[in-house]
Amino acid sequence: MMHGTDPRPPALAVSGVSHFYGRRKALDGVTFAIAPATFTVLLGLNGAGKTTLFSLITRLFATRQGTIAIFSHDVAADPGAALRVLGVVFQPRTLDLDLSVMQNLTFHAALHGINAREARARARAVLDEIELSARANDKVRELSGGQVRRVEIARALLHRPRLLVLDEPTVGIDIKARAAMLAHVRALVAAGVAVLWATHLVDEVADGDDVVILHQGRVLAHGPVARIVGEAGAPDIRTAFTQMTRDADAQSGEAAA
Repeated sequence: MMHGTDPRPPALAVSGVSHFYGRRKALDGVTFAIAPATFTVLLGLNGAGKTTLFSLITRLFATRQGTIAIFSHDVAADPGAALRVLGVVFQPRTLDLDLSVMQNLTFHAALHGINAREARARARAVLDEIELSARANDKVRELSGGQVRRVEIARALLHRPRLLVLDEPTVGIDIKARAAMLAHVRALVAAGVAVLWATHLVDEVADGDDVVILHQGRVLAHGPVARIVGEAGAPDIRTAFTQMTRDADAQSGEAAA
């Protein structure tokens, strides 16, 4: 959540973004901004538009309506500068299963123009951080689902981005690995990284988080958990989320009728 007194440019500023698949509107005037070095949860049910928004932020899709800026770099007008400060963990697994962990990391570093010696040094450092140094020379297909996800997060941080976006990163991993991954990513905020964490799982939201509630391609609420819960008159974020999405569905049903 951006505050009026914060002089820094937002880590991510999404303004009036709409997107269509044919005639179907997947995003409808989405607007929000997140501050540097904060943890924001993009919370929405499957089909809410989270992956579409990530595809626009990461330039997989071109933005046709609205603007997206990463630390003041417009992703459409200046994609090189924007993507240099962005780290991404996509929902589908994107590591090469037949390469080693180290090979996956150094290949990614090379794409960012990092020389081989520096790439290996950074790879060793991130593997130490995620406690997978012993698996550096193992093929990715030999890792567990949680370990693969940890390597993908490490890879996304190799070029030292200032914004990390993760699309449903805990899908398909067990509860213990999920908790460890959340703790690891939350700790990045203390190191100055802004995080946008997309999920449909309300239990991944912590009391101190900022939350963007996305439903049917529209932002229903954005702000600290306590404020969203208070304004909804709900006892907790789960109840607030359920109430907001149910009310939005009822309103869209009435409009259609």
